Amino acid sequence: MGQRRVAITGLGLVSPYGGDLEDFFSRLIAGESAIHHLLTDDVPRPLSMPFVSCPAFDPDTALGKPLASMMDRFAQLGMAAAFAAWDNAGLSRGNESGTDSRERWGCAWGTALGGTLAYEKGYRELWQQGRERLSPLTVVLGMNNAANAHISIQLGLGGVSMSHTVACASSAVAIGEAFRRVRSGEASIMLTGGSDVPQAYGVARAWEALRVMAPGNAENAAFACRPFAADRRGLVLGEGGAALVLEDWAHAQARGARIHGEIIGYGTSCDHSHLVKPEVAGQIRALKDTLTDAGLTADEIDYVNAHGTATSEGDPIEIAALRCIFGDRASRLAVSATKSMHGHLLGAAAAIEAIITVLALREQTVPPTAHLQEIDPACAGVDHVTSARRQPLRAALSNSFAFGGSNAVLAFRAAMPETR
Repeated sequence: MGQRRVAITGLGLVSPYGGDLEDFFSRLIAGESAIHHLLTDDVPRPLSMPFVSCPAFDPDTALGKPLASMMDRFAQLGMAAAFAAWDNAGLSRGNESGTDSRERWGCAWGTALGGTLAYEKGYRELWQQGRERLSPLTVVLGMNNAANAHISIQLGLGGVSMSHTVACASSAVAIGEAFRRVRSGEASIMLTGGSDVPQAYGVARAWEALRVMAPGNAENAAFACRPFAADRRGLVLGEGGAALVLEDWAHAQARGARIHGEIIGYGTSCDHSHLVKPEVAGQIRALKDTLTDAGLTADEIDYVNAHGTATSEGDPIEIAALRCIFGDRASRLAVSATKSMHGHLLGAAAAIEAIITVLALREQTVPPTAHLQEIDPACAGVDHVTSARRQPLRAALSNSFAFGGSNAVLAFRAAMPETR
């Protein structure tokens, strides 16, 4: 079939800023943090930490109560984001037939945790309340492929339905694999993205035990995540969902779709060295493979949306990999880590950062790394964007590096004015 161009025709999200794309991006450009102080008391012991939630999201309103009741919150967020992206692409939610059957339309979804809230509820009922039976929906609420299953059912997608669980790179891998399906001609449309909800008490305590979480309190929670800063203290978890519609370029043009941008490359690698410590060589391989896949040189990349979690080991390794790839040009390479504002959404992180990268290219504006005042010398050598700025952007990368040594990088190109 040959390789086909892949257009991005739909963007949708459920974010801590709400679901409006333009408002979402403008608040990031303004450096507005959505991180807040989370205090829960409906747990064995009070849980207090910086967190990012989506307080305006009401699943019954967004999806209707019957559908929402069949889903764990991670699937609810995913379904709402998918609906938003589908509508943004100008596609019908129905199952009408046409010249291009929906049997060639598919879904690839990422989640690191799946339905942990459903499972934790079941554990509490068993061990704390002494119940002998659980809801028969527990398994289908908690299974990792629940989000893509519901998305495929509701949108009538008869092609491939894939769930990818690759820790923090989950939705990057989902997007990359969806891209390959469209580029090869196996699918004409793929809905892809990710969603996660790390609010289960056991999950939060487990992350806390890793000692990678930023400390904080109600007064300074908004500034808790400071990637690349000399005084960074760790990451901040959050919930959310984000979706993109990837479409065969000719198919998109034939139906007169608006094209937000183009996805042009995808690369993956494994550090094969340690479960939680990143390795620069593995990240370099993923970056090189992405550039090769995209048919680009390093000189053609103008912006990198960094993985940038604000951990002591992860940030310097990522910058070292970029310095290696970009060489003398690294000092002029615009780099920012938007997790400083929207937090680390685990399996949804790469999807929301892919949307940010596409919007940056579309609007020709680089969002900042918020709260970055004094740069750690170990993270120097690139052009850290600390306040948003307009500049010409031809192509950009979005990095996602995960526990388990999994690395995934996506490459995007700005759409030509006539296709927007």
